[in-house]
Amino acid sequence: MKPVVSIIMGSTSDLPVMEKACKLLDEMQVPFEVNALSAHRTPDAVEAFARTAQERGLKVIIAGAGMAAALPGVIAASTTLPVIGVPIKGMLDGLDAMLSIIQMPPGIPVATVGVNGAQNAAILAVEMLALSDADLTKRLSDYKAGLKSKIEKANKDLAEVKYEYKTN
Repeated sequence: MKPVVSIIMGSTSDLPVMEKACKLLDEMQVPFEVNALSAHRTPDAVEAFARTAQERGLKVIIAGAGMAAALPGVIAASTTLPVIGVPIKGMLDGLDAMLSIIQMPPGIPVATVGVNGAQNAAILAVEMLALSDADLTKRLSDYKAGLKSKIEKANKDLAEVKYEYKTN
């Protein structure tokens, strides 16, 4: 099995956030790899990773980073693959990381999800892959239908909660 998505994080301290992407990709049966590479501590390794990603069969890269959050942009600068940035909450509630990731120069885009939004990054990666994979489209459709069912059930459960002045 060869990975089609790569999940990269600046350090393993980011794993509690990024594992949400791992779990979603696993649920969707999308082969992926996970690595820790730092734009500041291992810049040569990051560049080598990005330059060889496409020839290794990768289709999408999810890169999580906090604070200065250079990792997604550095990767995007060295590949033509889509890169999805996940700002990780650290200082300034993750605003610093988010601004670092979304403020890319023209020609080096990084799709960016919300702070700690690794699960949404994985869903976005699956949506990209599903454009050319009917089986994956079905799994994604089923997943989203399940989200709807959870809310409908929650609303029914709320109907059973009683308060003296509750009107519904």
